[in-house]
Amino acid sequence: MFITRHTRLGDVALRDRLWEFYRRAYANNPLLPFTELVNRSEFDEALLHSTNRVWVVWENDRPTVMTLIATDITSTRWLNPDYFRKHHPERMRKGLVHYVMWVVVDPDVELRGANIALAKEALAAEARDGALLVFDLPESKQPSDEGGAAELMLRMGRMVGEVQLVPLAAQRFFALDFARLDADDTKPHGDNMKEAMGTPAT
Repeated sequence: MFITRHTRLGDVALRDRLWEFYRRAYANNPLLPFTELVNRSEFDEALLHSTNRVWVVWENDRPTVMTLIATDITSTRWLNPDYFRKHHPERMRKGLVHYVMWVVVDPDVELRGANIALAKEALAAEARDGALLVFDLPESKQPSDEGGAAELMLRMGRMVGEVQLVPLAAQRFFALDFARLDADDTKPHGDNMKEAMGTPAT
């Protein structure tokens, strides 16, 4: 096992291999109502961007874990820079708000510590910078504020330096369903709403 670090990755053949790995890894994620998957042009743009750090763990010649950390969050569409300018102005001024854009893991490979090895390399660089490293997690990996993958990230961060976990925000997805709830229900929607509000239907 070995780890490579890339910035402005111009090798087209290597980008092709990493793209196929990225797609295959994300295909095994649980189905969610949203997707974090980027398309090929976004993927290439991210790997070619001079302020992004790409880390890859290899098993022989096969990529098994890959993460991309943006060191300039104004170059991504995932975070709101104004939030960090307001709440972490000094860090933003110094370019020290960084963002984990993705972490992908080969579902077919027994990692044997690859995640830990990558964390030590990538997080050590963030610790040296004194970065505020932002990451987000789906509910499947973080069902509550305590424990979960956030706790794992904190433990890995502590392997390379003093660090604290700072909760930023939580987001849940809802839908308004305007279709009939029961196909056999013959009452108009207005009557159903009146009953739901405690008003007798007339």
